Amino acid sequence: MGHDMGRNGMKDIGSPAELRQLLVADRALRVYGVYDGLSTLVAQRSGCDALWASGLGIAAAHGVPDASILTMTEVRDSAAIIVRASELPVICDCDTGFGELRTLRRMVPEFEQAGVAAVCIEDKLYPKRNSFLPGQDLIDPQEFATRIQIAKQSQCGPDFMVFARLESLIAGAGMDDAITRAELYVQAGADAIVVHSKAATASEVREFAGHWRSTGQVTPLAVLPTTYSDATFHELEEAGIAIVIYANQALRANVRATTTALDSIGHLGSSGPIETDLAPIAAVFDLTREVDVHACDQEFDDALAQRRGRSGTSEAKVPS
Repeated sequence: MGHDMGRNGMKDIGSPAELRQLLVADRALRVYGVYDGLSTLVAQRSGCDALWASGLGIAAAHGVPDASILTMTEVRDSAAIIVRASELPVICDCDTGFGELRTLRRMVPEFEQAGVAAVCIEDKLYPKRNSFLPGQDLIDPQEFATRIQIAKQSQCGPDFMVFARLESLIAGAGMDDAITRAELYVQAGADAIVVHSKAATASEVREFAGHWRSTGQVTPLAVLPTTYSDATFHELEEAGIAIVIYANQALRANVRATTTALDSIGHLGSSGPIETDLAPIAAVFDLTREVDVHACDQEFDDALAQRRGRSGTSEAKVPS
């Protein structure tokens, strides 16, 4: 399937249509969480299928808690940076949809026009708390289903997707509540269900996936294996999971590595002893395509030389 026309007038890579095509393939998708342009460049070289614009990561990159502090436009602008740096479809974590229904109605086309392939909203009360913190309050399921319905009605193109994220297992509401909510959200138009769990094993998401398949549901399931990190990608795929999102691993790796490096410099008095543990500057230049700058400069110099040559020839033919 061809790409939509988009970024800079070229065939659009990472389009909603491409994400839809990936989801109908007979395999699960490996999705890496990113939060800025550099993490995007690193992640897409690591062999993933799509990118997750992480709500936690974007909040952390702004230096604020993951607690509905950033505005819709701040998150959209961060997502747009990720999209511009990406050659893969981007799914954006939009928390609870940034508040009122009016904002949600505006949010969907804003993110769609920014080049995002899908948005994900969760069924908790606004303002949200990060799912791994205590004090989780779920929104009324009928109200959330209506929000999904309005979100779908607000999109511009037919391929854009809205993911519904279930927080029943996070909030301790139980499996029956999760299943009931998921079925309601699919009826409202959700393109995928994100089943979130903070259990130490994948038992909850396996149980959910087993029930989902046994009832004939075909809407894709996604999981975020943060607390049950021993569950392998292939095990989750075999359980019926279509999308495995490693939402915060890159962020956590960056925090650990940066802290270790800078603490070492402060303790040792120089970066000399740790230079072998750091990426060379050339690796950064390679990621950001510094070679393109030279090519652009050379193209300008050549064009300018040609223009001056034509101008000089014209001037020479003017009679005195």
